[in-house]
This record gives sequence, C-alpha cells and structure tokens, in this order.
Amino acid sequence: MPGILTGQALRAFAHALPKVELHVHLVGSASLPTVLELARRRPAAGVPTDERELAEFFTFRDFAHFLTVYLAVTSLVRDRHDITTLVTGLATDLAAHHCRYAEVTVTPYNHLLDGMPGDELLSGLETGRARAAELGVELAWCFDIPGEKGVKAGQETLVFALRERPEGLVSFGLGGPELGVGRAQFEPFFTRAREAGLHSVPHAGETTGPATIWSALHDLGAERIGHGTSCTADPALLEHLAAHRIPLEVCPTSNVRTGQVADVAAHPVRRMLDHGLVVTLNTDDPPMFGTTLTGEYVAVARTLGLTAMELARLAENAVDASFLGEARKALLRNEIRKMTLHDTADFT
Repeated sequence: MPGILTGQALRAFAHALPKVELHVHLVGSASLPTVLELARRRPAAGVPTDERELAEFFTFRDFAHFLTVYLAVTSLVRDRHDITTLVTGLATDLAAHHCRYAEVTVTPYNHLLDGMPGDELLSGLETGRARAAELGVELAWCFDIPGEKGVKAGQETLVFALRERPEGLVSFGLGGPELGVGRAQFEPFFTRAREAGLHSVPHAGETTGPATIWSALHDLGAERIGHGTSCTADPALLEHLAAHRIPLEVCPTSNVRTGQVADVAAHPVRRMLDHGLVVTLNTDDPPMFGTTLTGEYVAVARTLGLTAMELARLAENAVDASFLGEARKALLRNEIRKMTLHDTADFT
C-alpha cells in the first residue's frame, strides 16, 4: 500500500497523477509566454514586450498588483485569435501537468463590454477547445456573471449563454467580489440557467462568511461551491455540505495570495477533509498566483502529511465532482487507481 511520499518522490507522483481542474479562470490562466505573445501582438496596450520586464511585472506582489496584471491581460484580449491564444496556452499548461479535463470559467460580459463581438468570442473558444483536444485535454466552459457589475451583467450573461449555447458549455457561475454583492439578487438568472440544463457553480465564502455559502445553496441552487473557505466556521453548514456531498472547489495558494489565510498550513482544508467534505484542488489564476495544479497537490500533501492514496482520492474527488458523463468518469477513475496501485514504486 503506497505510503507518505516526500521530497522529489512526492513531486514526481503528484505531477504524474491524472488530474481534473474545476476552478480556473480563462484570463487568469494566462502564462508568461502567452502574455508575451499577446503583448507583442498589441504593443500599443502598454504591457511590457521584453521578456525580462514582463516577468518582473508578472511576479505577484500583493492583491492590488494582481488586479493590475489581470486588467492588463484583459486589455490584450480583443478578438477570436486572442481568445484562442489564451485557451491554447491554458491547455498546454494543463497537459504539462497531466490534467485530462478542465471546466474553465469564462466571463462573456466583460469581453462583450470591451467591444468584442459575441461571435468572435465563441469562435475563439471553439478553435481553442479543438486545439486542446489535440493536446489530450478536454475542456468544458462555465459562463459566469461578474457580480460586481450587478443584475444587468447577470441578465446579459444568461441571455448570451442560452442564446449561443456553445459546445462544451456545462455550467453557470458567479464571480467577482463577494462583499456587498448579495447572492440572492442573481436568483432569477440561476433558476433559468438550471431549468435550461446548466449546472450551478457560484463562488461563495471566499472573502465572506458562511451566510454567503448558505445563500448560494438556497438562492442559487449551487451544486458545487467555488472556494467555500469560510464553511468551517459553521458546524451546521459543514454537516449540510457533507450530508449532501456538495463539492468544494478549494484553491489553497489563491487563498494565501489574496490574504484569506496566512499560509497553506493555516488553510481550513484539513478541517474540511476531517468532516468528510468533498474537497477538490484547483488553481484559480495559476500563473498570476505563482502556482500550478501539481503545485497545489504537493503543497496540500506536504502540509497535511497525506499518503499517495489520499492524494489520489483528492484527484478522484475532482473527477466525481465534474460534469463529465459517467463513462468518462469511470475511465479517469481507473486511470488514477491504476497509477496509484501499480506505479507508486517508481516514485519511491
């Protein structure tokens, strides 16, 4: 039976483990090479086009600087070719970490507000998704509402999602700041999205308390919770999440970078697991936060002293919590279990 792995053996095992990513934002996924390509394509945007200068600009300093970088990348994304570049860059990074499937959050309202025609966005997503498949990564989409832009953003995101319904669209989300942005005001849009067959996956409880998570569950019919970090402050909520097997899209490094927790050791993921919650590990905005999907597995395994089998269970949680069909889920579970049971010796 595989035991606790450390050092290089842990990193090698976590890297080789077949994985699923459920919480990653398309714009926030832009790696340094991707941003460099976009910046050189649009030098007038003012983003550094020298690799060394861009690397310095891209290095995380604090949350305010992260927002500056995020907005800078957004300013470079203007047509279908830019969207395809983003998607292909993300797929390349996912493939490098043995990620087989990802549900990627796209915020159509922001792109449309910036003047990008809807057909340009959709064409870029379609082309990028096809290129990802060639790399061995299956992509699905979550169209999310930028909550800070209010109910108008909710209405227009819903209309766009249901009118266009691109191949691979599986869910409807809610992102942006939580403080002062009540979940309940978006209830009509989530109700209609769910009636149309889209899954509900709002952010909740990242920067606010358990009440936001309860609202996401009751008002938005949440099937998964983005982040959900504050759930451990409410025993009744912990029991509810465990009893109903509602998965959490946990992003440890993101929570450290945004100042929600001091470090991974202080992250409530241990309590989540101890209470039997369905925890999945994700990256949120990986290059901007200086992380990778492998890195998230390594950080949690090292901090909590997880065995290889426990780490593999987290990978299976992500498969189970995904919106893949049951046949595809079974294949991925078998791939994870085969590697764990038969190939662990290669990493010791």
